[in-house]
Amino acid sequence: MASNNLDNLYRQVIMDHYKNPRNKGSLEGDSLVIDMNNPTCGDRIHLTLQVEDGIVKDAKFDGEGCSISMSSASMMTQTIKGKSVEEAMKLASIFSDMMQGKDYDEDNLDLGDIEALQGVNKFPARIKCATLAWKAMEKGLKE
Repeated sequence: MASNNLDNLYRQVIMDHYKNPRNKGSLEGDSLVIDMNNPTCGDRIHLTLQVEDGIVKDAKFDGEGCSISMSSASMMTQTIKGKSVEEAMKLASIFSDMMQGKDYDEDNLDLGDIEALQGVNKFPARIKCATLAWKAMEKGLKE
């Protein structure tokens, strides 16, 4: 019963981010621009990041896709704002482990709403949807 209630709560969090996305849009000026898509399902993301002095000052996304990919992008942008590039990359690694069903080390990093996506790993076809925004962020911060 408790597991079912948790699944319901997670579904509500995912749908809230999908219907009311945080940080939707794009940043003007000097920002990193990353465009990625998932050809298997048609999800695409346009991610803009403002990084100053090794800190992700702002992050916005635009794009189209399923509820999983768009809510994951919303959660990701919300979570990495204010974090160092190193912390953002660590979060991406933790998220990747979570999506693969591996044990992950939180290391005192607040995962916030991202935890709502942990059930996605039960649906292998949806993992690419959930990780699209994270892969775009990693690509942008590595370049």
